[in-house]
Amino acid sequence: MPVIMRLGSIRIMIFADDHNPPHFHVSTPDHDALMRIDDLSILQGQITARTLQQVRQWAQMDGNRQHLEEEWRRLNER
Repeated sequence: MPVIMRLGSIRIMIFADDHNPPHFHVSTPDHDALMRIDDLSILQGQITARTLQQVRQWAQMDGNRQHLEEEWRRLNER
């Protein structure tokens, strides 16, 4: 599972051959969640409000959501 980004203790990952809808995994030492790429909502799991805010801010920065979409396609659309 490639780690796309580390934000301190937060890991953002995309798994190969994963299920739809396109999403990424957010992992911290205490929590794990799956987040949709298109609207940055939580699909499954739990993370703190602070982690959610940090991940959303990162994803909305220049090119990061596009990078997530490209990595999803590269790893899951074969």
